Amino acid sequence: MKNVINLRSYASSTAVPTLVLLDLQQEYIASPRVFAIPEVEEALENCRSALAHSRRLGLPVAFFRMITRSPFFNPVLNYSKWIPGFEPVSSDMVFERSKPSCYANREFANAMTEGGGHFVLAGFSGEAGCLATVMDAFHHDHKVVFLADASASHQLGGITAAAVHEAVVEVIGLYGNVTTTESWISEQPARAAVWPG
Repeated sequence: MKNVINLRSYASSTAVPTLVLLDLQQEYIASPRVFAIPEVEEALENCRSALAHSRRLGLPVAFFRMITRSPFFNPVLNYSKWIPGFEPVSSDMVFERSKPSCYANREFANAMTEGGGHFVLAGFSGEAGCLATVMDAFHHDHKVVFLADASASHQLGGITAAAVHEAVVEVIGLYGNVTTTESWISEQPARAAVWPG
């Protein structure tokens, strides 16, 4: 009886989160480009940890990238390519968009709805892509966990990037759950027992 299917594990499959990595593109690390965010090393390291953990557990992973017809995020330029170490593999989902929210891509919205509406968000930029996505998720009745330390924001006017990100995290907390990468990773093993496989 090697082919016994554990139906209980599938009954809880909507609790399985998808890790969504937003805009891990070279445009954000290529100084002195306009969209480069200074001091993103810690955020990138936490994105690496979340990705490695998700792959270890067999969680679904979705990569998103911004694509535009402008001097920025243009697919013909190297700056639109993935940051080394964040290239999707064949089992990952890959989505593109030209507006801040991931929900600008209908396939993503459908995939999240059909997959139970539960995802974990990390990446760039906090004040635009992440914030817009979390707000749209709220309006779609989807559950989002935002990894605040696996993201970074741009400076806005005279407000420092760190202060902007701190404010963005507070606003995101109104529409979703906010946590750290380490806390999210530490919560996963308890849930792994109810996941398929």
